[in-house]
Amino acid sequence: MLANIRQHSFMVARVAKTLVQGLVRSCATPPDLHEVVAGALLHDIAKTQCLRNNGHHAREGQLICETLGYPHLGEIVLEHVVLKNFNEKLYLQGIFCAKELVYYADKRVRHDEVVSLDERLAYIIERYGDGSAEKETLIRHNFDATLNLEQLLFHHLDFTPDLLSQNLADDFQTDC
Repeated sequence: MLANIRQHSFMVARVAKTLVQGLVRSCATPPDLHEVVAGALLHDIAKTQCLRNNGHHAREGQLICETLGYPHLGEIVLEHVVLKNFNEKLYLQGIFCAKELVYYADKRVRHDEVVSLDERLAYIIERYGDGSAEKETLIRHNFDATLNLEQLLFHHLDFTPDLLSQNLADDFQTDC
């Protein structure tokens, strides 16, 4: 794994851990912290090889996890780009799975820095849009879902999205 991708994954793990800790404080129903951190650390496991072979890094990452005997983590890795199922009813109740938290955390981290969704959207369009109006539309549609998830998630947290970076959890390695 390239060093920059590893640093990105470490920050995604810190953001995801922060979200779990916030859900715990609010008495919501958070997913298992260890599962969330593992999914965040592995979400780009195939990114380096896919940069070289033009593969689909989420799908190839899922296959790596499944091959190693971790199919549940493979699902988190697969859905870190696009969530398959958006369950607003559960989110309103404060029930989130690891894949939603890793998905959201990844959308908030550009390289190894926590940024707003607008900043991350601009970066993703520039980096992956290829100047294609069709790709940009798909990316924007995905970010509409991310904005909706953000509102539902932060309804249960004791800080706002713009204060996420100020509330970052300590290094995830200290208790996971």
